Amino acid sequence: MLIYALRRLNLFIITLLILTLIGYNILRLDPSSIFNQQEFWVGWMHYLKQLLQGDLGVAANGTPITESLARVFPATLELCFFAFLLALIIGIPLGTLAGIRRGSPADIAISSITLLTFSIPIFWMAILMIMVFSLYLGWLPVSGRYNLLFEIPQVTGFALVDVLMSNHPQRSQALEDIIRHLIMPTLVLAVAPTTEIITLLRDSVSDVMGQNYIKAAATKGLSKSEIVMRHVLKNALPPIIPKFGIQISTMMTFAIITESIFNWPGIGTWLLDALSFQDYVAVQAGVLTVGSIVLLANIFSDLAGAAISPLARKEWYALK
Repeated sequence: MLIYALRRLNLFIITLLILTLIGYNILRLDPSSIFNQQEFWVGWMHYLKQLLQGDLGVAANGTPITESLARVFPATLELCFFAFLLALIIGIPLGTLAGIRRGSPADIAISSITLLTFSIPIFWMAILMIMVFSLYLGWLPVSGRYNLLFEIPQVTGFALVDVLMSNHPQRSQALEDIIRHLIMPTLVLAVAPTTEIITLLRDSVSDVMGQNYIKAAATKGLSKSEIVMRHVLKNALPPIIPKFGIQISTMMTFAIITESIFNWPGIGTWLLDALSFQDYVAVQAGVLTVGSIVLLANIFSDLAGAAISPLARKEWYALK
C-alpha cells in the first residue's frame, strides 16, 4: 500500500508540474507581464519559486489572488459538497435496485430516466428550473447565494456554517433563505454525478449478484435485504470508489456553468469575470486551484479504493 501511495504521489507531482507550465504560459499571454520579458525556463523557475511561497499574484483590481480565492472558493466547495451528497443519496439506492433487478421493468425505467437526464444539457435544465420554480411558481429565488439583507459575517466562507456560528437576530430566517438559494443549483449540479453513480453501481451490483457467494448466502436462508446490505453493497461499492474522483472532476467543470447561470459567487463566476476582463493573473490562479483540487480528488479516491479493495491496486499495477 505504501509503494502504491508513493507512486500515486509521484504521478501527482509530475502532473502538477505540467499544470504549472499551463499557468505560466497563461501569464506569458500578457505582453506587460514580467514573465514575458524573461527567458522561458528562467521565468518558469521564478514562477515556481513564487508559487512555493504561496504567492499567486495580484489581480487587475489590485486585490491579492489568495484573498479572492479565500472568498469565492468556499462557495464552490459548498455547492459541490451538497451536489455530490445528493448524488450519493439518490444514486446508490437506485443503482442498487437496478443492478439487483437487471432486465426488470424497474431497471428499464431507472436506466431510461438516467439516460434522459444525462442527455439534457445542464444549461437548458438550469434555465428550465428557473422558469418553472422561480418565475412561474415563485417558490425559489432566481439567483445568488442568499439575500444580501442578511448581513452574515464570513468566518469560514461556508454560508451554512457561518450562519449557524453567528448570533444573527434572524438566524433561522437567514438559514432558510440560504437553503432556498441552494436547492436549484444543487439539483442541477447533481444530475451528472447521479447518473454516473447509478450506471456504475448498476453494473457492479449486477456482476456481484452473479457470484457464487451470493447464491450461497441465499441458500442459507438470508433475506433479500440482508444479502444486499451484508454482501452485495460490501463488494459492489469498493470497485467504483476510485471512479468517484472522476465525478468530482466533472462536477468542478459543470460548477462553472451552474454558477454563471445562477449567479453563484463561486470560483466559476470569478473565473468567467477574469476572462472577460483579460485578467491573466486571476485566470492562471483559478486554473491552478481547480486543477489541483481535481488532482487531489482523484488521488484520494484512488487511495480510498485501494485501501478498501486490494484488487484496485492490482489493476493499477497491471496498467504500469
